[in-house]
Amino acid sequence: MTAAENVCYTLINVAMDSEPPTEISMKADLEKGDIKSKTEALKKVIIMILNGEKLPGLLMTIIRFVLPLQDHTIKKLLLVFWEIVPKTTPDGKLLQEMILVCDAYRKDLQHPNEFIRGSTLRFLCKLKESELLEPLMPAIRACLEHRHSYVRRNAVLAIYTIYRNFENLIPDAPELIHDFLVNEKDASCKRNAFMMLIHADQDRALDYLSTCIDQVHTFGDILQLVIVELIYKVCHANPSERARFIRCIYNLLQSSSPAVKYEAAGTLVTLSSAPTAIKAAAQCYIDLIIKESDNNVKLIVLDRLIELKEHPTHERVLQDLVMDILRVLSTPDLEVRKKTLQLALDLVSSRNVEELVIVLKKEVIKTNNVTEHEDTDKYRQLLVRTLHSCSVRFPDMAANVIPVLMEFLSDSNEAAAADVLEFVREAIQRFDNLRPLIIEKMLEVFHAIKTVKIYRGALWILGEYCNTKEDIQSVMTEVRRSLGEIPIVENEIKKEAGEVKSEEEVSVAPTQKLVTEMGTYATQSALSSSRPSKKDEDRPPLRGFMMDGDFFVAAALATTLTKVALRYVAIVQDKRKHNAFIAEAMLIMATILHLGKSSLPKKPITDDDVDRISLCLKVLSECSPLMNEIFNKECRKSLSHMLSVKLEEEKLSQKKESEKRSVTVQADDPISFMQLTAKNEMTSKEDQFQLSLLAAMGNTQRKEASNPLASKLNKVTQLTGFSDPVYAEAYVHVNQYDIVLDVLVVNQTSDTLQNCTLELATLGDLKLVEKPSPLTLAPHDFANIKANVKVASTENGIIFGNIVYDVSGAASDRNCVVLSDIHIDIMDYIQPASCTDAEFRQMWAEFEWENKVTVNTNIIDLNEYLQHILKSTNMKCLTPEKALSGFCGFMAANLYARSIFGEDALANVSIEKPIHLGPDAPVNGHIRIRAKSQGMALSLGDKINLSQKKSNV
Repeated sequence: MTAAENVCYTLINVAMDSEPPTEISMKADLEKGDIKSKTEALKKVIIMILNGEKLPGLLMTIIRFVLPLQDHTIKKLLLVFWEIVPKTTPDGKLLQEMILVCDAYRKDLQHPNEFIRGSTLRFLCKLKESELLEPLMPAIRACLEHRHSYVRRNAVLAIYTIYRNFENLIPDAPELIHDFLVNEKDASCKRNAFMMLIHADQDRALDYLSTCIDQVHTFGDILQLVIVELIYKVCHANPSERARFIRCIYNLLQSSSPAVKYEAAGTLVTLSSAPTAIKAAAQCYIDLIIKESDNNVKLIVLDRLIELKEHPTHERVLQDLVMDILRVLSTPDLEVRKKTLQLALDLVSSRNVEELVIVLKKEVIKTNNVTEHEDTDKYRQLLVRTLHSCSVRFPDMAANVIPVLMEFLSDSNEAAAADVLEFVREAIQRFDNLRPLIIEKMLEVFHAIKTVKIYRGALWILGEYCNTKEDIQSVMTEVRRSLGEIPIVENEIKKEAGEVKSEEEVSVAPTQKLVTEMGTYATQSALSSSRPSKKDEDRPPLRGFMMDGDFFVAAALATTLTKVALRYVAIVQDKRKHNAFIAEAMLIMATILHLGKSSLPKKPITDDDVDRISLCLKVLSECSPLMNEIFNKECRKSLSHMLSVKLEEEKLSQKKESEKRSVTVQADDPISFMQLTAKNEMTSKEDQFQLSLLAAMGNTQRKEASNPLASKLNKVTQLTGFSDPVYAEAYVHVNQYDIVLDVLVVNQTSDTLQNCTLELATLGDLKLVEKPSPLTLAPHDFANIKANVKVASTENGIIFGNIVYDVSGAASDRNCVVLSDIHIDIMDYIQPASCTDAEFRQMWAEFEWENKVTVNTNIIDLNEYLQHILKSTNMKCLTPEKALSGFCGFMAANLYARSIFGEDALANVSIEKPIHLGPDAPVNGHIRIRAKSQGMALSLGDKINLSQKKSNV
């Protein structure tokens, strides 16, 4: 058994820069020094032995001069020393000196100080030599009656480990511990004793439990946890016992300890699938989430609830608890709220959607008053999206939701307002009956909109959906109000002239001389440089946007005015009114063009916007039926087509989800009967306690066994050649933040190899946890060595090293075999993920590291290349399938992934097929990768470079 497989008790860090002490100097300190120097010398001895030194000459010195001392620090250090010192001769026999040590142990077990007794008992748990333990058995038994609980607690542990390792030394241990348990009062001693009975003699443990099953709720939490584990194991091994213990588990759900409640709820779910049991467990989980303050606990328990939901029969039970689940929203953490809303949305049905919407509306109103928290805006956005989804799935709810959400169009947070706008656009298109209500609310909040992007969207919606004469006139009034007095240029010049008269502004500052790019002087007057901000604030919103140089909104306004003018002409019969309305619309457009060309705005109007506004002027002057058709019908058609495609995609992804969850059983699948199932085949009845322990230790053999394709053989890396004296190969198992190297070392020579040591070093963000211990290999023998490496971030890492050994009997220096490098693949840490377009753009703008990779491949089809990149980088394509279908010679797609360390990776693939080079020309173009950390961007680029070409194997 190697060090990694054994439980590691003692690890001491060594300062490498200090000079190692000599054996002689330490011997002198141990013999003649005072207590302080003896302590220091003993520490040095321990560190040197841990680093592989043997120091056989010091053993007797320590027994003679250090062992008799009564100093507590020295006694504690001695226990570490006896644990690690070699106790046997090379041929496996116990050293004679150890008999003296054994006598010292016995004295310590009868020591009046309870700390020394307890420490010695703990140390005995680590002894593997039965000859040393045999003389101590009476003293260990006597410790069970000690007055102090610390000694009794450790005595139980010592008896348990001795019984497990050398049953012959204490054959009556279960009986002894059972009697001890019945009379014991201390909770920690009872817990250790009960734990021993579970593993050593389950029937006795059950006997004890049946005598006190009604008092279980009065026990301490550490004992309750062990009782939950026992019930779980018994009921899984023998399902007929469930009826006896399920009531006990129900009682433990009411325990005061959160850990007991959590374990009891998990056990209850595995023991019973009755709706009452599921409801009780779910209720218990919800209470835990609300009462526990730690966000990590909240997230873990939420995951358990989400797991429950995955089961089709449990989903119905959880649907009744949606309102309870929503109580979790009182937590300020955004991640918890996100998961909770997602869970509520998955569980919502026509029965509870109304209550859900009421709660969400209240939450939305609450966020309105809270401004100090930075996540409030993001939370509001989440709520808006959830309400949006509810309204789309249950159209009856839309009328309730829309008035509340419309208030947010005037919100200063653009992201939340943009979400509301998107929702309103979808609602007004899909629900004809709500159009009047939406238009009315939109006109109410229109003047309060603060951001230009939202203003543009609101203008478009009003222009597209105002159908009555009154609404059209209201839109025109709002536009005039938002523009202020026209013509704009004249009005602004008058304002400027008005400012000249106010004296305090004229004398603000002297005239400044500035040098232009060409080197000539430009004069800037104090007036233009200090235009008062008060006037800026007084400006109507639309004029303010245009004075800032944002003329895209003007182009949107021109389109809106054209649409409503053409519609007005169709509704109203009076020719004079037609002309007046169209003339007003044209005047607004003309004055905007004039403003754009003047020098008043901060930036001049762009040519695109000029073209658009001119086109609208021309359309209004001609009023042709064709243009009317394009402006008023075709635009709406394209919107409805886009929304229907979006809805189809959503339905498709939901269908995929539900297909994933529904387990299909083939016609010829064998039926497994519980009674006939071999114990190792009970896959659905796996031992959860064992699994969680394995997961915590980073040991997931279970996973590999369940999937024969992921066989270990596929992941074996050869480290040395077949002709090397020592052959080595490694199986690299990546488990989240740990890498476990299982190295097989084979001695191919006819000599015995001593001190055969695997020496490893790492490059990149990897860290070796412990040094593998040296082995002795017989001729043609083999052994497995395990090494653990910790990973800190998503970067390509390399593990390299060598194997050194001595040949027994040879006088030469140590021999060395250099190992091949082991490359740790970044792909083990990257998982596909999805985000919205807005989030993608925001991250793209924020991330500072970019890596541009040139496409160099032998693939000739664009779509095939994209799929190949997705597969080799583990990224997810955010560009919808429909946008990528068809063939036009080029393709652009956005990809996104997250690492298990929470790092984001974005990529944009821009590729084309050079048709002029013939049908067999390979794809060319670029892939741009952006990430927050340099390592992530470079590693992902390297990965793409390595895997661009498709192998023909």
